[in-house]
Amino acid sequence: MSDPLLSSLRIAASGLQAQSTRMRIVSENIANTQTTGQTPGSDPYQRKTVSFQSELDRLTGAEMVSVRNVGRDAAPFVVEHDPGNPAADENGYVKMPNVRMLVEMADMRDANRAYEANVQVVKQAREIINMTIDLLRN
Repeated sequence: MSDPLLSSLRIAASGLQAQSTRMRIVSENIANTQTTGQTPGSDPYQRKTVSFQSELDRLTGAEMVSVRNVGRDAAPFVVEHDPGNPAADENGYVKMPNVRMLVEMADMRDANRAYEANVQVVKQAREIINMTIDLLRN
């Protein structure tokens, strides 16, 4: 059996890594909200999504979180009339990315809060470990 405090640190670290990946993907989506295709009628940037999975850590026997995959959102592209755009088709319509800023901001806030919660777990575990070391010294 492994040390519960060390297990909690490993669990929190897996959460930090997963949420960090989620924040990176959300940042990519936000950065590409206006990225159209290169040629007329081509597809624009397609929103990325992150899915997580739970997996057993054999060393600690604890459930860890990890990124299952980074996928693509199947939502349809928004079509706008912009005849001057190089990606416009013969009728002047351009396919715009299926990224919605409100959804991305909500995802970013949720990932940020989950990240902060995992940081607090790490801080608390460190504090308890330090208190234990202090008790052993005295």
